[in-house]
Amino acid sequence: MSLVEGAAAPGTVVGIGASAGGVDALIGVVRDLPPDFGAAICVVLHVPSSGRSLLASILGRHTRLTVAEARDGQKLRPGHIYVAPNDRHLTVSGSRVQLDRGPKENGVRPAVDVLFRTVAAACGPRSIAVVLSGALGDGSAGAVAVHHAGGAVIAQNPEEATVASMPESAIRAVGDAVTVLDAAAIGPTLARMIEPVREDMAQVDSENPLSETSERPDGPPSPFTCPECSGPLWELRHGEVVRYRCRVGHSYTEDAMVIEQGSALEAALWSALEALEERAEFLRRVANRYGERRPRLRDRFNGGAGDALERAELIRRALGTQGDGPHALDPQAEVAE
Repeated sequence: MSLVEGAAAPGTVVGIGASAGGVDALIGVVRDLPPDFGAAICVVLHVPSSGRSLLASILGRHTRLTVAEARDGQKLRPGHIYVAPNDRHLTVSGSRVQLDRGPKENGVRPAVDVLFRTVAAACGPRSIAVVLSGALGDGSAGAVAVHHAGGAVIAQNPEEATVASMPESAIRAVGDAVTVLDAAAIGPTLARMIEPVREDMAQVDSENPLSETSERPDGPPSPFTCPECSGPLWELRHGEVVRYRCRVGHSYTEDAMVIEQGSALEAALWSALEALEERAEFLRRVANRYGERRPRLRDRFNGGAGDALERAELIRRALGTQGDGPHALDPQAEVAE
């Protein structure tokens, strides 16, 4: 295996991922970190693609470390917190931060899996993944990558998390190797795990298999298509985590696939409803133009319009526009015992 000449990785990089309910958990983690904390911290929080994230300024009011929104090419420094901007994946390459608008993973950008996977590839056993409150399972496959690289995985106690899905998924994926803690205990634990700032640096392995490439996965594709681009999906397994990835790089864990596939199906049904109602209106207009001059054609077009409206009504019922409860396949829906 070759090494990148002169490329150095920071002593340790801590990747932190969160989603719904994650801001309070993040504050709890960074609040008690010492000012000489000997690792760089990269944070991904799922945020809307529009607007500007205020997370860096929020965290900056609760920690003695330097907090800033990450900039492309920025050198990682111990004692600094780098926050992913909206609509950009935050990755670690060698000793620097990289930002890109690559394919969404689990339906989001920035994605926690992308951060964790690149931290594992850059830092190996000196990587740490922290999974906090959030919906679905983003971060699980990345946590497995960190574990396989020899790094540590910490998950917020699901009983304490505002939304337990993300830490629960990470715990299932990594198993007994996960350290489960309340958010307030994670910061002091990280401080004990990581020595104060050191100058020794490790070389980066440019052929690390944990680094995901843009090439299509090996083997035949699955029978499923990507909800984002409609390309074929390959099924990938990372221990207990099943993930689906298309040729261009969109990637989904199983629970994210359920949601994104459902969203794509709903969009297709709304498009079909629009097309049917538009067709009914057009056929009615044609029928009206024929009027009494050609009653057979008028009746034929009116019949076609009625048939289109009947099918449109079936789709409306399938879409549940009458205010039905949560969909049975929604992982966040409460299921009655």
